[in-house]
Amino acid sequence: MQPAIHVRDLRKTYDVPEREGGLKAAAASLVKRKTHQIKAVDGVTFDIAPGEVVGFLGPNGAGKTTTLKMLSGLLYPTSGEGVVLGFTPSRREKAFLRQIALVMGQRNQLLWDIPALDTFDLIRAIYRLPTDNFIKTRDELLDLLGVADLARKPVRNLSLGERMKMEIIGALLHTPGVLFLDEPTIGLDVTAQKKIREFVREYNRRTGATVLLTSHYMADVEALCKHVIVIHHGRILFDGDLSALVERFAAYKTIGVMLDDTSLDLSGYGEVTARESDKITLRVRKADAPRVTAQLLHDLSVNDLTVESPPIEDVIERVFASSSPLPSGESQGEGAEGGVLTL
Repeated sequence: MQPAIHVRDLRKTYDVPEREGGLKAAAASLVKRKTHQIKAVDGVTFDIAPGEVVGFLGPNGAGKTTTLKMLSGLLYPTSGEGVVLGFTPSRREKAFLRQIALVMGQRNQLLWDIPALDTFDLIRAIYRLPTDNFIKTRDELLDLLGVADLARKPVRNLSLGERMKMEIIGALLHTPGVLFLDEPTIGLDVTAQKKIREFVREYNRRTGATVLLTSHYMADVEALCKHVIVIHHGRILFDGDLSALVERFAAYKTIGVMLDDTSLDLSGYGEVTARESDKITLRVRKADAPRVTAQLLHDLSVNDLTVESPPIEDVIERVFASSSPLPSGESQGEGAEGGVLTL
């Protein structure tokens, strides 16, 4: 099966002007401008299968949005190969644009002073969608997100969460086969975030669309993505299953012990991180967790015991802390420290 998204050694480099402060430096820059290169994306390689929902993770400035813009045809790559549904995005062919959508959090395509329904009609005209199909798709999307009663209000009268839902609907009216989501839940409250996550999951289930999602909210990633790609300084640090990422970088386990007497000193079993009315929480090395668990059950009168992996936020932070990009020109061997870890 051919991948829906195929990326090989994709790069984007910018020449950025630089100068000292002051009038003299400003005048000198008119004659001879100094520049330095920034490698926003530095040799990225990955494949995404049709119908996958993939989390694209990294800190600010890692190269996530630049990669999405190249894959959606908004930016021309410096070098390398990017293929989406068999098309080269930078050519921006009509057949390609009809099959993709890019949604960027807090970036508006809806017209501010008119109802979203009117903008939807404009999108219908741009894509030349058959009226019957358009109305059916529009009403299904409005129902899925529960905003049918808001579509007749001027966009400026909607809350941020309501506007974001309308933006997503507008991006999906032409039923794209590939959906690029760049921070779709940024700035939204917990309820709105959950609703959008549920919507993306349901849209993927109904249409089989391929989704590439960037988000700083790990709840989005855990709820939607089995496959994750981690990027830092423009280079891939990890490409594989989310569960494999946790297993690879989770160096400890959290053990919750429920006891009648929580004043007991359990520091001999592990690091005590929390003490509640009926529960003590310990942090132990992952390799020691089975032994410590058995010892606790043998030594104490335990009412209940839980063993959990650390939050995914901690795992991602550990990836960034323990890995660094390889120097330019070195190979990214599988499993190499600082290279791409494909599990």
